Parts: sequence; structure tokens; C-alpha cells
Amino acid sequence: MNVCDDLEQLSRTAAVRFVSLFEEAIARHGRFDVALSGGSTPKRMYELLALPEYSLPVDWTQVHLFWSDERYVPPTDPQSNEHMARAALISQIPIPEGNVHGMYVEGGVESAAHRYQNLLREQLGLESALDLTMLGLGPDGHTASLFPGEPAVHETERIVVAGLGHAGVSERITMTPPMLNRSRFIMFLVSGADKAAPLCRVLAGPEDWDGTPAQAIARHAPNVEWFVDRAACPS
Repeated sequence: MNVCDDLEQLSRTAAVRFVSLFEEAIARHGRFDVALSGGSTPKRMYELLALPEYSLPVDWTQVHLFWSDERYVPPTDPQSNEHMARAALISQIPIPEGNVHGMYVEGGVESAAHRYQNLLREQLGLESALDLTMLGLGPDGHTASLFPGEPAVHETERIVVAGLGHAGVSERITMTPPMLNRSRFIMFLVSGADKAAPLCRVLAGPEDWDGTPAQAIARHAPNVEWFVDRAACPS
């Protein structure tokens, strides 16, 4: 676990790791497939990745960006995870638009989830494994849009489903544990005192996916690394 003094140090440490994972992925198979996360914590990391210090070592034409989850709103909506990532990172780097794979399409949330599942299989092949998935942790123990008590956390076949959020926009699209746990590497970015209790449950509490859905990923994915500030670190 990387325990950092504050969000700035957390973001810089994670940005360095992003660049090293890019290099590993390019050496492995010539492209870097990344699922971004929403929420407030990763925004600073995205801003840093747009700076020359971190951006220049990355050949962005070899990077494909996906999302681990999304609110079912257009990317022009400030509540959209894609909107945040475009403002903080995508608009600042030389990545081809065809390499940016947003979740939202018109026609309803179920249709959008089905379309995204097909897109992942087309882009990633039968294995459908991402090189890096970035995730956060909510005060209620959710990650991506896998919320307490919702059935998406128990999905075993579909890799993307429509789900329900417990705050803000209720209609969501989310990758499921079968998809998330295939990732070659997962970065959990966790910041703030309100995350200390759920982080403690994820790391040391009894197995309870309905109460703390993040356990379904944090305890079962093969390569998980934590980036945590001191405020969020359980005492």
C-alpha cells in the first residue's frame, strides 16, 4: 500500500505508476488499454498526466481509454465521468478521438450497457483484459457503480450491466466483477477521512459483497495496488 501525505502526493505517485504501466503494456502487446474512474479523487492525477513531466513519456496514440463506470448522462453533462476526464486530461493530450471509448449512447441505459460490452470484446478480444483499471472507494463501500445491496456485484457472466446509483444520477453503467477482475493491474485511489471506515472493511472486515462491494474486486483481482492518503488510512 502506498500511504501518501495528501492528495497531491497520492496523485503524483499514481501518475508515476501510470507511466511505468504504459511502458510495460507497450512491451507486452503494443498498446495500453486503460479504464478510467470518476469521482473527485482521480481528477488531480488526470491533470498531472497532462503535464509534460508525465505526458511526454507516453505515446498517446498507443493508449485506449475506457471507463469502469458512468452515470447515464451525455458527456456534455458536468455529472458525467467522461466530462471530467475530458476536461482534466483528454483535451490536453494528443490522443486520437478514436482511442477514447465513452460509455454513453442514446437509446437507454440497458442498450448502452449492451453496446459497451460488445465494444470491449471488439477492442480487447476474447480475453477482454484491460492493462490498467483505475478505481475509487465510496464512503458506503462501493466501487465503480457497484453499490451496496445492488445485484450487479453478483453478476457472473455479463461484463457490463446497467445498475442503480445510490446518490446523484440513479441510472448507471458499470463494469462487473468478471470484467474488473480480469484487469492486469488495478489502482485504487482513496482520499479523505470519510474513506477510512470503508477501507478498513475492505481490507480487514468479513467478506460481505452486499455491504462492501469493493471487496469483490480488492480481494479477488490478481494485481491490486492501493494509493491512500493519511486521512483515509485506517488507524
